[in-house]
Amino acid sequence: MSEVTALSRPRPASWARLALLVVLLSGAAASVLVWEPQRLLAHGWPAQLTGAAAVVLFAAGYGLCALAFVPRPLLNVGAGALFGAQAGLPAALAGTVLGAGLAFVLGRILGRDALRPLLRGRVLLAADRQLSEHGFRTMLAMRLFPGVPFAAANYSAALSRMRLAPFLLATALGSVPNTGAYVIAGSRATTPTSPVFLVAMGFIAVTGLAAVVVAARTRRKR
Repeated sequence: MSEVTALSRPRPASWARLALLVVLLSGAAASVLVWEPQRLLAHGWPAQLTGAAAVVLFAAGYGLCALAFVPRPLLNVGAGALFGAQAGLPAALAGTVLGAGLAFVLGRILGRDALRPLLRGRVLLAADRQLSEHGFRTMLAMRLFPGVPFAAANYSAALSRMRLAPFLLATALGSVPNTGAYVIAGSRATTPTSPVFLVAMGFIAVTGLAAVVVAARTRRKR
């Protein structure tokens, strides 16, 4: 049996941990549905919550939503729309780091056997080698590259020998450009013809196109 095949086939004991993972993620998703964070964009932030308290609460909610696979671009745009670019960017970055950290710790607790069915064998092997040997710079590149799914990067790092501190630092630094672009776009959503909004959307479009091109070339080489 090859190493890839062995990695791709979960052991019977791993199903209990996989079930726990499904339960935890389902709970996070359920909390998102119950609280309906999209209402914030329609009705605004509650009047009794302002300033730093509102930013901290939003960052915490962002982290849980990211863990529940809510698309981060929507959360980033929401941060900009609610708080503006100046406060929205720290809130979104804090939420990003929190969500990534929760996924990382969850992955470490559940272990390789539980998460193996979620990642293809060859992907797992390649990520394990890269993140174990060059953790910080590999994760930094994965965060800067918009084509890498947020959850896949988190759980791949959790299954490697990468340490938590470099993982969080690389996540924080690498997430700044694209997170900032979405936050700025959200802060200027009411003036879509403004130069700032157009520049932010242009940056998002260019990086997204670059991700598609690089992914296509990589797939063709394989």
